[in-house]
Parts: sequence; C-alpha cells; structure tokens
Amino acid sequence: MTALLTPGPAVSAGPGPLPDSRRPRRREGRKRLEIAILVAPALVLFLGFVILPVILAAVYSFYNLPPAFQWDDLADPERFVGFDNYVRALTTPEFLKAIGNNFFILVMSLLIQGPIAIGIALLLNRPLRGRGALRLLIFVPYVLAEVIAGLSWKLLLQPNGAVNAILEAVGLGAFTQNWLADPGIALWTIFFILTWKYIGFAILLFLAGLQGVPDELAEAAQLDGASWWQIQRHITIPLLGPTIRIWAFLSIIGSLQVFDMVWVTVAPTVRGMATETMATYMVQQGQFAGQPGYGSAIAVILFVISLVVALVYQRFALHRDLKGALTNPGVRDIRKGIR
Repeated sequence: MTALLTPGPAVSAGPGPLPDSRRPRRREGRKRLEIAILVAPALVLFLGFVILPVILAAVYSFYNLPPAFQWDDLADPERFVGFDNYVRALTTPEFLKAIGNNFFILVMSLLIQGPIAIGIALLLNRPLRGRGALRLLIFVPYVLAEVIAGLSWKLLLQPNGAVNAILEAVGLGAFTQNWLADPGIALWTIFFILTWKYIGFAILLFLAGLQGVPDELAEAAQLDGASWWQIQRHITIPLLGPTIRIWAFLSIIGSLQVFDMVWVTVAPTVRGMATETMATYMVQQGQFAGQPGYGSAIAVILFVISLVVALVYQRFALHRDLKGALTNPGVRDIRKGIR
C-alpha cells in the first residue's frame, strides 16, 4: 500500500502558452491608425483653409502686387516693399478709425448686450406661461443668415421704410431719421442690429448655464429671508461666472471680426465715413481697390489683434476656468481612463 501511495515525479505537459507581447503593440497601432483616419480629413481642411491662407497673406503683405498677380510677380525685386504696407495701414486715418469702430462694438457689446441677456435669461428661467415660445422667438434672429438679416433691416430703415412709417403713425414723426445714411447715428444703428441678431444666442447660453445652478442654494437663501434679487445677485450670477466669461470671449472675437452686417447694410460712402471695420476695410482695399498686398497686410494685422486679445483674455479671464478643469479630480480620472 505504501508503494502505491508514494508520490512519483510530476508529469509535465510541456511549457504553457506564453503571452504574445505583440498584441498590445498591435492594439496601440490600430488605435493610432483609427485616430489618423478620423483626424486626417479635418486636419487637411484646417491646413488648407486656415493655416495656408494665413501664411500666404503674410507673404503677400510684403509685396506691392497688382490686382491680378501671378507667382512670378513675387520674384520681381521691385515688388518687394517690406513693412511698407504695415506702416501705411497703421498710419492711415481710415484704418485707425476702423479699429476704433471694432473696439466700440466690442465694448458696447459687453456693457449692453451682456446685462440685457442676463436679465432676460433670469426672467425666462422662472416658471412662465409660454416660456418655450418666447425662447424660440428670441433665438430666431440668431438662426437667420447675416445677409438676410442685413438686407431686411436695410429695407426697414430706409427713409420711406417701415420704421419711419411706424414712428409717424404713432405721432413720433420728429424721431424719424436716415438711420443708415446719417454718419452720426449709423454706427449706433449697426450696433442695434447686431444686438438684435446675436442677443438670442447669449440668452440661450445663459439659460443653459442656469441649469447648472443648484436649486437648493436658492431655497436655503429664501428660507433665510433673502429676496429674489438678493438670491440672483449673490448666488445665481456668481455661479454663472464661467458661462459669462465664455460668452464674453465669443463676443469679443466676433466684435473684432464683424463684416457681413456692415457690408450688406450700409452704403460704401457712409461705411467709409462712419461704420468701417477692419474686415470691411480689408475687403475694400484688397479686392475692390486692387491692392492685394495692402489688403493682406490688413488681414495680418486683424489676425494679430484677434490673437493677442484672445491670449490676453485667456490668461487673465479664462485662466481660472481652464485651471479648474485641468486640476479637477474627476477630469483627471477620466483622462486616466482614456489613457
């Protein structure tokens, strides 16, 4: 019996299958290939329609080119003018006034559009009959194309248009104006149209931000005796800060690049005297005045101004939001999971 119970040598079936070290590499390569396939079309479009035009504009800005130029013109040493186009632009009163008009629209958008949009968003955030229909009506102008909106307002604001007719019908004929032909009020008229066009987007953006404000905070403050205005001032609006800063950034960039509404609505003579912007001046000089080199220099200046303003705003206004997003523990966990 003891012989039968004596353990013998272990029978080995041979070495087991070793893990294939090439599988993780194949998976990683497959992921990179998928990313490349998905990103390549967008990258090609971005390089072709954004980066390449910027580079070409920077190159053309150093030349005095004819209206219809060829690549051979760039090899002509007489065409090269260096920074003369930039000096001309920055010393031309018309272009300096165009820069001032852009910053006028920028500042007035922040001071007027922002508070109005916040106030309307706070009102629409309360229980109200027909609230959905009001939101839709407010957002309709933003959906309209700039050309359609501009031409519509151009017809309404004609001397014999609907706006002056309504003023006369209600006994306010003394307030009738040449809204788009008077250089003294044309820029304010343009600002009104821009406010009508884009304030709906700001309102909906703020309404979306209000959905992230906890109702418990307002209820607790109300139990402590705070009024509705005190709740909005000390709780709701501070918590709406990130949304306000994002809207302000979009409004700033949009104000610096205003083109369609001014170009379509205002006549060239009045536009040159009162409502010229950097973008309209660029198109006027680069295309219609037959100076592509000078227009390219203006385009580069517009690009640099927008870039500097965006970087400064991001550094001093959006820094806290971006820093919080990158240091948030939940975001770090998500990033680890993605990796």
